[in-house]
Amino acid sequence: MTILVMFWAVALVSLIAALKWKKPLLLTVPFAAMGLYMFVEIIKVPMPFWETVQMIFDLR
Repeated sequence: MTILVMFWAVALVSLIAALKWKKPLLLTVPFAAMGLYMFVEIIKVPMPFWETVQMIFDLR
């Protein structure tokens, strides 16, 4: 639940900043945060990194 609240906070702050400073590139920050979170979760799996990635993409 904490992670979800943090993602919403990041999204809200980046939306406000993008509107205030008129920089639409700031809207990519929540997507980058989600990508970073996924990367950290993949690293936490006790298997070699590449095997973990292959296992994730081989799931059907």
